[in-house]
Amino acid sequence: MTDEEFEQLYLHRSKRLVGQLYLVTGDLHEAQDVVQEAFVRAWSRRRKLDRDGAPETWIRTTAWRLAISRWRRRRRALDAWTRLGGEPQRAAVQPGPETVALAQSLRRLPPRQRQAVFLFYLCDLSVAQIAAETGTSTGSVKTHLSRGRAALAPHLTAMEAADD
Repeated sequence: MTDEEFEQLYLHRSKRLVGQLYLVTGDLHEAQDVVQEAFVRAWSRRRKLDRDGAPETWIRTTAWRLAISRWRRRRRALDAWTRLGGEPQRAAVQPGPETVALAQSLRRLPPRQRQAVFLFYLCDLSVAQIAAETGTSTGSVKTHLSRGRAALAPHLTAMEAADD
C-alpha cells in the first residue's frame, strides 16, 4: 500500500471506525484515541496490510483490542483507587439519548456477543467475515449473534416503547 493509498484509507474510513468504536466504548474521545493509535500502528505495517487485503479489518480489530486493554487498565486503577479510600471520578460525556441507550444495552452483553453484534449490525460484516476477523467458527459467530439478539431484545423493545 502506497503512502497515498494509506492516506485515502484514513480519510475515508477513520470517521466510520470512530463511530463504530464509540458505540463499543461509549466515549467519543476514547474511540478517537484507539482508532488513531490503530492507524499509527497500521502505518508501520502498511505494506503487509496491502498483501492481507483487509486493512480496515486489521485497523478495527487493533482499535477494538486497544479499547479493551485501556478499559482493563482503567478498571484495575479504579479498583486500586477505591481500595485506598478514594472516590472514583467520572467523565461527563453528552451523546444523544438513543446512542446512550444503545451503548448501555451493548455493554450488558458478554464481550464475544457484543463483538459479534457490533461487527454484524454496525460494521455490516457477514458471518463468514466476522469468523475470519475474530478467529472463530461461523457456528460460534451465529451462536453469539443469536444470544446477543435475544439479550438485547428486551432493552431495545423498552427503548421503542419509551419513544412512543
